[in-house]
Amino acid sequence: MAYKSKTVAALLASVLGTLGGHRFYLYGPRDTFGWLHVLGTLLGLSGWHLLMRSQLMSPLGWGLAICGAVSLFSSLLAAIVYGLRPDDAWNGRFNSRNSRKSSSGWSVILIVSLSLFVGAGLLMFGLVVGFQTYFEAHLPPNSLSQ
Repeated sequence: MAYKSKTVAALLASVLGTLGGHRFYLYGPRDTFGWLHVLGTLLGLSGWHLLMRSQLMSPLGWGLAICGAVSLFSSLLAAIVYGLRPDDAWNGRFNSRNSRKSSSGWSVILIVSLSLFVGAGLLMFGLVVGFQTYFEAHLPPNSLSQ
């Protein structure tokens, strides 16, 4: 069994997680969840394209964009979970038959912090855009200016 670095797994989840990079690194190219990340990202990108063409008014676009958001937020959450997992638990799970053991340092803390910051920011942005779109579509035009 090949050595699996906790730092590399957290970095891949944070940077290439929507493409399943962390899943393929840890479990190989046959990992179903890794391919689901790829599918979710492709659906999300097509949903975003529909939303941009419809000025945020396409229900299908919103549904597809949510698929992409699930892939994005689950990969950022995976980066946080990987980074916060104790080294002994990580090595027991991924490096049990390997003499080389993973030991985390400040780089893992920075990756976890970055993932948390980016995830929270994107979540807030998505909520703001969603609520703004909803209220603009459901309130009479004159009620917003009063």
